[in-house]
This record gives sequence, structure tokens and C-alpha cells, in this order.
Amino acid sequence: MSNRTPYVGGNWKMNTNAQSGTELAKALASGLTGTGGVDVAIFPPFIYLRDLNNAISGSDIILGAQDAYFEPNGAFTGEISIEMLKDCAVSSVLTGHSERRHVIGESDSIINTKTRAILDAGLQCVLCVGETLDQRESGKTDAINEHQIRAGLEGVSKVQLTNLVIAYEPVWAIGTGKTATPEDAQDAHAKIRELIANMYDQDAADAIRIIYGGSMKPGNAAQLMGMADIDGGLVGGASLKADDFLEIIRAGVPQGV
Repeated sequence: MSNRTPYVGGNWKMNTNAQSGTELAKALASGLTGTGGVDVAIFPPFIYLRDLNNAISGSDIILGAQDAYFEPNGAFTGEISIEMLKDCAVSSVLTGHSERRHVIGESDSIINTKTRAILDAGLQCVLCVGETLDQRESGKTDAINEHQIRAGLEGVSKVQLTNLVIAYEPVWAIGTGKTATPEDAQDAHAKIRELIANMYDQDAADAIRIIYGGSMKPGNAAQLMGMADIDGGLVGGASLKADDFLEIIRAGVPQGV
């Protein structure tokens, strides 16, 4: 039995507005009764962070950001610095999400620089990795995950891993309704944990949380999170509906809590 605290994050992506986002956050904050033992985070659009910090005040919800720039300030039009995020009470930041990699075109080097900057600032980082459909069908899942993790964690110390969550998100299962089988997801998670043991040590591997990020829904959350090495989920579409997201969170509550 793992003693890792389950982690369920809601990535709102480019969705919601001021009113709907506030209503969603308030519904989550008021609905978390009976979900003890699970770390819950939301990652809303930048411009609503201050409003949503107020909406979740008094709850245990972690306020996260979907991205951050690695320079502290300067002539970087359109970017948001880590200090700006901290000023909005953000304590967790996503890096390496497949949409940043494959739509925006971020390189491994940029993702690593962002990851290190976030961890150096004392914030939690959720590093996303995962293969495309072509890579999966070519049998490259494990190689892609290893490459992205080694690149993403270059220069990251074992001590800093305590502030890191890894999200395995098979790209072909994001927003498509397709989901890796619990067994396939477990296999990928177990191999990622083995990789962390090889890169650092077994204690680090046993402690790090690895969560699943490919079309997790109320109907499959319990089975996915019931796997030995799946410590939660990074949820997209289902996190935009309070009832669905709360049901997923409840599926992660450890027995006896």
C-alpha cells in the first residue's frame, strides 16, 4: 500500500470566463467534504487567478497556473513571470503539457528551464510527459517518456523532487475520449517510477507522485487510480463540471480516510 497522497488536478485550459470560473471554483470548494486525503488543484486561465483565489479562500484547493516564463522580468511580451504568479497566490505550475509541446512548439530545453525555474522559486511543478499516437504505434512509448523525463529533470536535485509531480498524458488520449487501459497506464507509470529510481534512487521513486492525464472521467477514475503506481489524475474536460470533477476526486480518496 502506497503512502503517497493522491493528487487530482483540473486543467481548465482556455475555458471559462470570470463568472463561470468563479461559480465552478466555489462549487468545488463547497463540495470537497468527504474528500480528505487527496490534494486537489485547479489550473485556470491566468487572467482569473486573483478572482479564483478569493473564490477558493478557506478551502484546501491548490491554485495553479498552466504555464510560466523562466525570466524574472523584462522585454518578454505576452509572458507571465513566476513572481507574478506568486503575487496571485499560485503555488503550482504545469510544464511540458502536450499542447505546449505540440501546438505551441516548446522544446525540451525550454521545458527544462521552466521546470527548474519553478522549483528554484519554491513552487510545485507538474511536469507532463507522454507519447503521440504514431509514437505509441511504433512501440516508442517508454523511450519517449524516458527522453522527456531525463530532459525535463536535467539539473533538478533529489531534494527538489519533493515539489515535483509527474503527469503521464498519452497525447492520443487527450480530449479524444480515448483512454489507455488501466493496465497500459499502470505499465507506463511503473516504468516511469523505475526510471526515477535509476536517475536518483529508490526512495525518490517511492515518494514521487505520478498521475494519469488522458481523458480521465468519473466512469474510469476509480479503476485508473486503483492501480499501484497511478497516484491521481490531471483532468481536462471533466474538471469543467463540478459534479464530475468532485466524483473523480472522491474516487481517489484512500480507503479508511
